[in-house]
Amino acid sequence: MPLPSLPASRFEGGCAFADGAYVPLSEAKISLFDWGFTRSDATYDVATTWQGAFFRLDAHMDRFFASLEKMRLSIPYTRAELREVLHGCVRTAGLQDAYVAMACTRGVPPRGARDPRLAQNRFYAYALPYVWIASPEKQAAGIDLHISSRQRIAPASVDPTVKNYHWIDLVQSLFDAYDLGRDTSCVVDAEGCVTEGPGFNVFAVQGGVVHTADHGVLEGISRRTVIELCEKFGIPLRIAPLPVALLRGADEVFLSSSGGGVLPIGKVDGRALPTFPGPVTRRLQEGYWALHEDPAYRDPVAYI
Repeated sequence: MPLPSLPASRFEGGCAFADGAYVPLSEAKISLFDWGFTRSDATYDVATTWQGAFFRLDAHMDRFFASLEKMRLSIPYTRAELREVLHGCVRTAGLQDAYVAMACTRGVPPRGARDPRLAQNRFYAYALPYVWIASPEKQAAGIDLHISSRQRIAPASVDPTVKNYHWIDLVQSLFDAYDLGRDTSCVVDAEGCVTEGPGFNVFAVQGGVVHTADHGVLEGISRRTVIELCEKFGIPLRIAPLPVALLRGADEVFLSSSGGGVLPIGKVDGRALPTFPGPVTRRLQEGYWALHEDPAYRDPVAYI
């Protein structure tokens, strides 16, 4: 499908790509009858730009196309065209540091039809100012992480490696955290092991070894970056079930997310961690942001 030309003027506050055109965020619409809305039948991915360049955009597009295939969804754009659309959203918004989303919904099937094969899939993208899971000020003050007893949707039911909007368990866990005066939350699996939180993966450091869950989680690009940094720095890493007791007794805890990279945790369920931010967390955090200067991970935006 041919791509439209970029608008002559910038859109303040962000830019969306919907129905084959670049539009202001306020004009981006989705049908009330789209199964992406009524059934959460959609997949998406989120990349970021920092100081005018995408970070690991190829990895995000790889995951997005893999998710499309697993969900039996399709978009009318090649990989090169998708890249152009995402760059176009950032360029038109004039953003240096941006949160850039791409999404595909099932669409609207013919009236009365219940066969998902009859729906025309819809593609959307948008760029808006960079979104932090927790602001740098909150990170410095110390994030208080609540371990909710709510169970994450079983991976046998919904494939967690497909980025999706099935967040009710995660949202309810946030309310659990807020009711207790905590800042954010993570949930567990049926065996009582920690899985993930709303928009982030969870890591614990004990005795110099980094631990993170091996299943039941989204395989985040930031998570992958942390794993690669552990190998680069020679930091011992264990990818295996993450018991709640290990997280509560850890020397250090941190989160990974495109919304902030490596985010140090100051407290777990109100208990201050022994070191904050710990030396392993600091090294990985510094390493994460240093990669943003590496040409191998940068995809600069050509601004008008």
